[in-house]
Amino acid sequence: MPDSPRRSRLAGRLHTLARALWGAVGRRRVAPAMPASVLVAHNLLLGDSLMLAGLFKALRQRWPQARIIVTCAPAFLPLFAGRPWQVEAVAYDPRRPETLSGLFAACRSGVDLALLPGDNRHALLARACGARWIRGLAGDEPGWKNALCDELLPWPSQATALTEIFALLAGEGAASEYTAGDWPAPPAAPLSPPLPPRYAVLHVGAGNPLRCWPADNWRQVADALAARGITPLWSCGPGEQGLVAAADPAGRYAAEHAGRLDLAGMWQLLAGAALVVCLDSGIAHLAKLVGRPTVCIFGQGSAELFGAGRFFARMPFVSLIETAMPCRDQQQLFGRHLPWVRRCARRPPECSDPLCIQAITPEQVLRACSQFLED
Repeated sequence: MPDSPRRSRLAGRLHTLARALWGAVGRRRVAPAMPASVLVAHNLLLGDSLMLAGLFKALRQRWPQARIIVTCAPAFLPLFAGRPWQVEAVAYDPRRPETLSGLFAACRSGVDLALLPGDNRHALLARACGARWIRGLAGDEPGWKNALCDELLPWPSQATALTEIFALLAGEGAASEYTAGDWPAPPAAPLSPPLPPRYAVLHVGAGNPLRCWPADNWRQVADALAARGITPLWSCGPGEQGLVAAADPAGRYAAEHAGRLDLAGMWQLLAGAALVVCLDSGIAHLAKLVGRPTVCIFGQGSAELFGAGRFFARMPFVSLIETAMPCRDQQQLFGRHLPWVRRCARRPPECSDPLCIQAITPEQVLRACSQFLED
């Protein structure tokens, strides 16, 4: 009988711990001045993973010859097929311990520097990969996570985009601004049915139901864009087709690709769009990389943290958010308390009436769309 997933995860953790303890024996704690190899160790969601772009560019600019390895959820690997900034993405999923063998093989000679953009518990993974120096962000809880690191960097004391926060791990000097093409498009088969000549992608899905915009609002935006000669194309994640059906019960606009595309196909869909309208989600960050005009509707989230920031300042990206929202009062980010953070991570049933997302009107969205369309 095969092992249960829980038993497999436990075996993977014990294997990682054993390698980490072995790697710590006789280790010299010396920060590398010119690392030949860098590991970015994390298990972030899609949006946060894409916001590592600023860190990748900063690392490549600082150490042009270094080998840069990043752990990556298996589903995200297609996005790295073009090797942005010559980064090597290696599949890693803590729920699938079989992915450890590929990661350990990629780091068989160890790495000079390991960077932890999220949870400092990944210092154990970095040590198991033979990291000779581990740098993370301070303030993780419980404190044993920080004790695993060789160096801890302070968080910014004022509002800063997450992309720039991650880039701090590269050390001195910020990366130059992102330009379209910095992250090569992944290869993908032509979409079928063929895309119309001028279309807008309306991505209605979000990971949290409280982030979803009312269906009637989406319908008003779709109708207004269609009246301007722009074909609305519905989009959502797998299993979210019900959101599309609620927004367009009569099936007036195309939904053939909604919930059916992998990330490479999603990139292709976004790349041909005259306009993208989406919620604060991983697709919003993918649209930044693609470089298409994007109107992003924020509810619970923080436009300061998850908007364009300095790194994506050249990208045509507009954040719509109602800032005067007293219930956007949580100040946690990756387990750290940051006084300047204003966000909300509540889920049903903690909130039954998400006023934050309802405060954004179709008229606001259409005005933002018009700016792009007129340009």
